[in-house]
Amino acid sequence: MKTTYDALEYNKLVSFIWSVADECLRDVYNRGKYRDVIIPMTVIRRLDLVLEPKKKEILELKESLSKSGAEDIYKTLDVAVDLPFYNISKFNLKDLKSETNKQNLKKNFEEYLNGFSDNVKEILAKFKFFNQLDTMTEAGILGDVIEKFTSSKLNLSPYPVTNSDGEIIKPALDNHAMGTLFEELIRKFNEENNEEAGEHFTPRDVVELMADIALIPAIDDIKDGTYTIYDGACGTLGMGTVAAERFKELAKNKDKNISVYLTGQEVQPETYAISKADMLIKGENLNENEVFYGSTLSSDGAYDKHFDFMLSNPPYGKNWKTDLAKLGAGSNKDAKKNIIDKRFITEFAGDGDYSMIPAVSDGQLLFLLNNIAKMKKDSKLGSRIVEVHNGSALFTGDAGSGESNARRYMVENDLIEAIIQLPENMFYNTGITTYIWVLSNRKPEERKGKIQLIDASNYKRALRKNMGKKNCELSNQDKKDILKLYLNFAETEESKILNNSDFGYYKIVVNRPEIDENDNFVKDKKGKVKFDKSLKDTEIVPMNYEGGIDAYMEKEVLPYYPYAEYDKKSIKIGYEINFTKYFYKPKELESVEIIVEKIKVLEKESDGMLKGILEGLHE
Repeated sequence: MKTTYDALEYNKLVSFIWSVADECLRDVYNRGKYRDVIIPMTVIRRLDLVLEPKKKEILELKESLSKSGAEDIYKTLDVAVDLPFYNISKFNLKDLKSETNKQNLKKNFEEYLNGFSDNVKEILAKFKFFNQLDTMTEAGILGDVIEKFTSSKLNLSPYPVTNSDGEIIKPALDNHAMGTLFEELIRKFNEENNEEAGEHFTPRDVVELMADIALIPAIDDIKDGTYTIYDGACGTLGMGTVAAERFKELAKNKDKNISVYLTGQEVQPETYAISKADMLIKGENLNENEVFYGSTLSSDGAYDKHFDFMLSNPPYGKNWKTDLAKLGAGSNKDAKKNIIDKRFITEFAGDGDYSMIPAVSDGQLLFLLNNIAKMKKDSKLGSRIVEVHNGSALFTGDAGSGESNARRYMVENDLIEAIIQLPENMFYNTGITTYIWVLSNRKPEERKGKIQLIDASNYKRALRKNMGKKNCELSNQDKKDILKLYLNFAETEESKILNNSDFGYYKIVVNRPEIDENDNFVKDKKGKVKFDKSLKDTEIVPMNYEGGIDAYMEKEVLPYYPYAEYDKKSIKIGYEINFTKYFYKPKELESVEIIVEKIKVLEKESDGMLKGILEGLHE
């Protein structure tokens, strides 16, 4: 007797829900807008079925509380029903399909939706689902959609469907399976909207690799207890969910009994609604698992919290002007100077107002700084951060800029364990190269003062069919191999171990004196040599240059400009991470013999026209 879905039945379930869109919405909605109906309806039906066995009890309790004059019956209901949500309307979803009058159906459906607890109504509001009721009512498809979702062919319930003999004819869909189905629907809709997909959807293969990188190095230090995972750009919370599942699996293998609480924040309303709905669908404890709505940068919902593990794929190359206006208390040109948020302005290197504010055109490093501010400092485990960025996070910004200062802060605090280059075309909405940053404030002894760079750009397999701009993926073996490169922490062709100081440099201003027509120094009124402003230049001095700036001047500048001096007040410290410098492979030039042979072939093809050229090469 089957009690769970096998792969075939599961795929049928996904296909059935997908078919509702094609059958009911095709002539009313553009294909890209199907999700506006199907995603909320999937949520509604799941919640409806979870509540169904308790509906009578809920209504009786509501009636009793109303008669007793209870002050806050809704708060009492929250506790009494032993579920994270409820519905106090007189309807179940299946009761509505018998209504044939379009306007009455809409009225009844609205009454049903308004009967949900506030947390569900918030989700529906963020979906803007009530906006769809007029469209569906006018088109006469609302009843069809409800009938499809309450069909006996579809069981989204956590309880099995049985026949009169008690035999299971439709297995139960437990919370984990329902969450996976929900994720699959979202993925399919994201494929339909390739231009949006990457904003809130990180490929599962990348997420699984990130989860292992975050968790496996710490797993031997895990004790029985509760751990936290955070994503400040959580999208649909898929990254946190995968990490939590992986964490429980790894802990179980170590005979550890753990609980994992998720916290996220999301700025896009529909995506936020999906993440909240996913939690409800999976029956998560919303007092311990939380998703905040709004911008992490300017409205940090988790401002007073610290986390064990933080995984994220923040937006990169995205303007953060709106956040800047809020953080800087105004949109004027001095907004950056007005920022006092300690995540981004801190005390460091003798500077009480050390600024790590990047250019307004790209705020990705702010998400990384947000995570660093949430690292646990007093626990034995500390915190681990695994975050995806594009290449600009490695090198954008001159010495003393916000971007460079952010890198300096991370490197000089010895937080960066590794940076891993992924293959191109791994993500749905961009073909650019991306990098996984791995940070920890509990580096093992052998990693202290070091940063590991890994070139994993060739670890991939081609997709049979492109998904947006994604044309490749990480196979299970690819993930194992990349993880092994990281864990082994050894010098190989694809793994470079470097000192922190290898990434630092000094930017100095070099002055050269004015020379008169007699080749004498020109002096000012105080008798000091005057410098020629037109000859002023800058030099980049590697931080690990033997002997420092003075030795650099002696060896690299003075032999060419004997009277040059550098301005000691001009020194600025910068940091950049140049992957190409460490992994560049020059293309080997072909020998003259090979070139001659190729020319001979061309000679035959060109009927003797190149004979003179060949003879010249041999002379």
